[in-house]
Amino acid sequence: MKLLTSRLTIRHLRMVVAIVEEGNLVRAAKRLNMTQSAVTKALQEIEAITKAHLFDRTNRGVVPTMFGDTLAEHARLVITQLAHAEEHLADLRDGTGGRVAIGTLLSAAAELLPTAIARLRKERPKLVVKIVEGTNDVLIPALRAGELDMVVGRLSELRDRLNVVQEVLMDDIACVVARRGHPLAERTDLSLADLIGWEWILPPQETSLRRQIDIAFREEGLEPPPHAVDSVSLLTNRALLIDADYLGVVPAQVARREAALGAIVILPVTLQATAIPIGITTRTNARLSPAAEVLVETLRRTAQDLAQ
Repeated sequence: MKLLTSRLTIRHLRMVVAIVEEGNLVRAAKRLNMTQSAVTKALQEIEAITKAHLFDRTNRGVVPTMFGDTLAEHARLVITQLAHAEEHLADLRDGTGGRVAIGTLLSAAAELLPTAIARLRKERPKLVVKIVEGTNDVLIPALRAGELDMVVGRLSELRDRLNVVQEVLMDDIACVVARRGHPLAERTDLSLADLIGWEWILPPQETSLRRQIDIAFREEGLEPPPHAVDSVSLLTNRALLIDADYLGVVPAQVARREAALGAIVILPVTLQATAIPIGITTRTNARLSPAAEVLVETLRRTAQDLAQ
């Protein structure tokens, strides 16, 4: 009876997350520095407390039920919030440190975010910044799970469905780029129709920017490039652009930075359908840490300066 009326502990929550992420009791036990029998016994306790069947046992390991997935989702948030509480206390004691986990899209990675971080770390030299680069389909779930404090980059059109809050910082539009010396580099009268026959590097199909690029082609009565290299890796894309005659589409901030370095040029083609704001995305009803709040304010000031 005592078991059934007990409350879940942080140890229980960490265990559920480990089992879900490892998909195997042996690996979860190793990760938690426990024996498998101890993990099995604790899992039985958790299922008794929650009065729910959390995992199905299979030949390949364990698979979470909808109850297991739900508990793991809440467990991650609780664990993250506790970690944030420790960071908040340390930040309040010190005032020059803290920790911020930021998801960034390519549009903000070239100029806005690094400039803001450099400014902030002059004021808070002990600040620890974790940066995760990716696309919204990866970053937004990490944000909602509490693994990121914010996402900085092109704002998703799916805000209402994603249950997030967005703040616009500045406008952005994507540019078509090529290597310096490309056969099209000296043309001043280009249209999308002139670019159809070339090889392309484009963002993956699941990204908002790719959908907008496709719309830009179709608005001109053209089919988008069917066999493009799908990549958001700046290093890989730069190498392909410089070493071959590929065309690429990148956010304006990235294009201007790369063009200033002299390796690529921006072609005189407008992709109006890709015009979208850059901004900050945070969880709905989430309270940011003092360090994260200061970073948000620094991002605002930096965006204003870059827009001038």
